[in-house]
Amino acid sequence: MSRVCEITGSKVGVGNNVSHSNRHTKRTFRPNLQTKTYQSDILGRTVTLTLTARAIRTLDKYNGFDGYMLQVKNKQVRENFSAHAAKLRNTILKRNLKAQAKA
Repeated sequence: MSRVCEITGSKVGVGNNVSHSNRHTKRTFRPNLQTKTYQSDILGRTVTLTLTARAIRTLDKYNGFDGYMLQVKNKQVRENFSAHAAKLRNTILKRNLKAQAKA
């Protein structure tokens, strides 16, 4: 499992530990990744994603997975989303358009 968030694109960062004597040693900054399962009403199934804690809070703010996917901008999808998450978003948008056309 790679250490990359599927929504925000956050990944491992690199920096230095700096001691009191100003010695520098390499270190990594790992994102707080969690595996989270969401129920998608539009898709009619559950979706499992690897997300940072920040992304989980953002999804909760937009009333879950479906609400966020309908509101996110195309630019953010191109820049940050994984291929799996982008494919899910496209499927959600298509099914939402069909549901609106029927109503």
